[in-house]
Amino acid sequence: MAYVDGFVAAVPAAKKDEYIAFAKKMAPIFREYGATGGWECWGDDVPPGEVTSFPMAVQKMDDEEVVISWTIWPSKEVRDAGWKTMMNDPRMGSPADMPFDGKRMIYGGFVPVVDFNAVDGEPA
Repeated sequence: MAYVDGFVAAVPAAKKDEYIAFAKKMAPIFREYGATGGWECWGDDVPPGEVTSFPMAVQKMDDEEVVISWTIWPSKEVRDAGWKTMMNDPRMGSPADMPFDGKRMIYGGFVPVVDFNAVDGEPA
């Protein structure tokens, strides 16, 4: 069964192009280690909340935008093996190479339960 990694982060608006270039550089590395697809998305309609919200969760500052990303893997086992090997790949760089503050990034792995693209809604 497929497995999904997701993250939410705040990226300085002035670094949008740098973020996109960084994501494009990382995408083929993720595919090399088993990812089958994914998305990098720049916030467009991400309202602040009173109790909780994406901006609050990542401690977004006025000069930042929220991004959300997800990576699709064929299984959790492929994801775990891919990440383990990827972390030793020098092309991944260091946290200092990321065009955002990784300390405010929210990250997790998820098991799909409904697939909007499937006729019956069941994940592949």
